[in-house]
Amino acid sequence: MGPDYDSYAAKMRAQTLDGTDLEVVARFTDMLCRRNSRILDIGCGVGNTVNALRHLGHRGYGIDPTPQVLDVAAELFDGSWFRQLSANQLAVGSLDEHDLPRTYDAILLTGNVPAFISRDELRGVFNLADQVLSVSGVLVVGTTRHANGGPEDQDELREGTSLQLVQRFADWHLAPYRSGSQWSVSVYARTGQRSGFESPDGIFILPS
Repeated sequence: MGPDYDSYAAKMRAQTLDGTDLEVVARFTDMLCRRNSRILDIGCGVGNTVNALRHLGHRGYGIDPTPQVLDVAAELFDGSWFRQLSANQLAVGSLDEHDLPRTYDAILLTGNVPAFISRDELRGVFNLADQVLSVSGVLVVGTTRHANGGPEDQDELREGTSLQLVQRFADWHLAPYRSGSQWSVSVYARTGQRSGFESPDGIFILPS
């Protein structure tokens, strides 16, 4: 038997309506981005992260291959934010075909999505991010450390791109990543030192 997407969609719908905190990824991403950033959530599920990003003032979009979860996303939020699209279909051309932006300030691959796609698909995400991220853009990958698509796989598959690991945490609250960590949050950018912001953004530098 394949995955029971109906039950999963129903569970996530219930958790959303019950007020379960499903917005922590959005808060983490908001910290990395300037207001009004373009953000793509790959494997967006029922859309909680995209919705939270929209309320924080960003242009968030979500893609997911599963109609059941996208039906819930359209019920709970604005259906125009979401597209039915799988990781193996991702390319600059498919972004155009689905009326999605060509450039992003952040791309998200979280909620253990890396564990459920192939190595080729994960490599494809790194390749796409290398093409469509802005100068200061980030790829954020959150997944169980020991599962397929974990940190070691990520670091191997990003080779051949300009993306480098900027930081890795053990959770969305910036806990230090250690050898015993069960979860990983990895932030990749075009350079090890993120650059591209024209000003310090929210930092008021005293005159010398």
